[in-house]
Amino acid sequence: MRGMIAPDQVEAPARDAVLFRSSPVRTFVTVFVLLMLSFALVSPIMAAVTGGTGNPWWHTAVQAGVVAVFGAACFAYSTRGSLKTWVRVSSGGLELAAQDSDPILLAWEDIASVKVRRARLRNVLDVTPVDLDSVHPVQGQRVGWPALADTPNGTAFTADLSEIWPGPRRLRRELAKHLRQTEG
Repeated sequence: MRGMIAPDQVEAPARDAVLFRSSPVRTFVTVFVLLMLSFALVSPIMAAVTGGTGNPWWHTAVQAGVVAVFGAACFAYSTRGSLKTWVRVSSGGLELAAQDSDPILLAWEDIASVKVRRARLRNVLDVTPVDLDSVHPVQGQRVGWPALADTPNGTAFTADLSEIWPGPRRLRRELAKHLRQTEG
């Protein structure tokens, strides 16, 4: 297994393409900052409740930093997190490579439904093609297609968007923009 094809190895189907890709580094930084902010908010409250530890404040800050680095690294570089995902949206269609799969291309008219949904703590993209025969591999098959799941709309390609940047909200807007253009 040679690994996933990166988005920069694939020519975009149109000039207006917007790329969404997983970024463990950005995820690490975000989780680290959130953990340190929570330390900064909770630490004074706990010191007031317990009467303090007697240690200088910077001992606790260093301990919080070590825990935040470890926690953020575990989250960002977990098995699921280390699998690369990218989605490219353009007027030419939707390209998807999820969790180290081969990229596929679906023209907008070949998509029955697209949904970005929450599944517990994760954001998930479901792309239901009109027919699986309308799915076009972007380049030669190496690893295989993205994961398939049965949904109420039929068999759909699924992708975990937990580490996608610019983010699921922006992806929803891009999808809505292109879906409106194909309906009108």
